[in-house]
Amino acid sequence: MIKNPLDTALEKHLDYLKLPYLKENCRPFAAEGNAKHWNHIDYLARLIEGEAAARHDRTILHRIKAARFPLLKTLESFRWDWPKKINQLQIQDLFRLRFIEEKSNAIFLGLCGLGKTHLSTALGYAACQHGYSVLFANAIDAINTLSVAQAQGALKTQLKRYLSPALLILDEVGYLPIDQRGADLLFQVISQRYERGSIVITSNKAFKQWPSIFNGDSTITSAVLDRLLHHAETVIIEGSSYRMKDRIET
Repeated sequence: MIKNPLDTALEKHLDYLKLPYLKENCRPFAAEGNAKHWNHIDYLARLIEGEAAARHDRTILHRIKAARFPLLKTLESFRWDWPKKINQLQIQDLFRLRFIEEKSNAIFLGLCGLGKTHLSTALGYAACQHGYSVLFANAIDAINTLSVAQAQGALKTQLKRYLSPALLILDEVGYLPIDQRGADLLFQVISQRYERGSIVITSNKAFKQWPSIFNGDSTITSAVLDRLLHHAETVIIEGSSYRMKDRIET
């Protein structure tokens, strides 16, 4: 079957303009519009609405991919009944995402297996859905990446990766000790994001234990905490590890 030259030209124009939804639906909608007696504005409005919705969905998927979440988690799937102590209202308020708009921070503190990473990931996922750029990174992996970049003379370029998102999630701060170079690099990220972009941190150590994270350096610990906590919401989660649940119950 030979295509109408006008149809071929239309497809080329829609490809050039990157309007896949219009290309796929312009003919089916024309047939539906003819049957339902749509006028030209109704027909165009429905096509544009569909294209806008499809583009919105693609943009969200792009943000989620760029965020590099280890797994996708949602607030709805969180087990509120497991932690011995958790402030549900405080966490639900964080999910209104005002803290991102205010360029403030959120810090989840608690022992392993209490859902800190789940909540931080879910928070990042919600932020992606609401139009914010997000990056999720394990704290040690981030430090190692920056350390390599520094050795190669590319620190400024690599720092932009951690400074540009509206929300940076640093997971597992304190699970492994950080040497002096790592502490300096982490401080650069935190200080340069101060009042410019939000940070979510998960840690298994109370703030009074943070000097042990930073190689016993109380000066840099104070400088880090000063910038993190000036505009921050701290969420304390208490209880035993959910991953040890089966062993505990037997």
